[in-house]
Amino acid sequence: MSAGTYAPNPGAAPLPRMIAAQAVLETKMLLRNGEQLLLTVVIPTLLLVLFSSVDIVDTGSGKAVDFLAPGILALAVMSTAFTGQAIATGFERRYGVLKRLGASPLPRWGLMAAKTLSVLVTEVLQVILLTVIALALGWSPHGNPLAVVALLVLGTAAFSGLGLLMAGTLKAEATLAAANLVFLLLLVGGGVIVPLDKFPDAAQSVLGLLPISALSDGLRDVLQHGASMPWGDLGILAVWAVVGLGAAGRFFRWE
Repeated sequence: MSAGTYAPNPGAAPLPRMIAAQAVLETKMLLRNGEQLLLTVVIPTLLLVLFSSVDIVDTGSGKAVDFLAPGILALAVMSTAFTGQAIATGFERRYGVLKRLGASPLPRWGLMAAKTLSVLVTEVLQVILLTVIALALGWSPHGNPLAVVALLVLGTAAFSGLGLLMAGTLKAEATLAAANLVFLLLLVGGGVIVPLDKFPDAAQSVLGLLPISALSDGLRDVLQHGASMPWGDLGILAVWAVVGLGAAGRFFRWE
């Protein structure tokens, strides 16, 4: 037996492995949370099935599901990247979880990266589920897949930044109330179910600049109307992503 066989070799695991492990943990916690599942899976699914099957809202010519499916995909991104992440992170901050994780070998930016990976994994599952349901309801999507991916990624970045900003600056209870209120307001006024052209002209100009409106309209332009690359909507989402992530990085409080 050679000398040093049992010599201790302390040290942190490689950074990619730490981030991956934390991302797996974050994803499991998210999928086990009943409130999170309600926001991320149940509500979008019910809205898609209900409004596609019952003629409640005038969605224009063509099948209702062709208009609704892109908007529901946008809603799913918002529910996970913004509402769910803001609420979960806000209570982790309140209970001191973030403070303790910030003192671990995993750097703080690595923790944020793990949370982002968890959001992306959840969104992939959401998109698959909602796409299968929409296809069963008669959805006929078409368009540039790269444009869809670009919209979803920028939309995730925009909503993630805004969610982390809210969670890192407000108290947990205020984050819970504000995140749910914003979710409901954007559901109604973000072009998800009700077309923006149903609102007054002055309101349309303002609502069209919201990230949920840019994401839902961009997805609709591609998947319903076959647009190649909705640069205007991508630009709006990029601005929100830069502002949201920049502000979250500047003002996020870990305690």
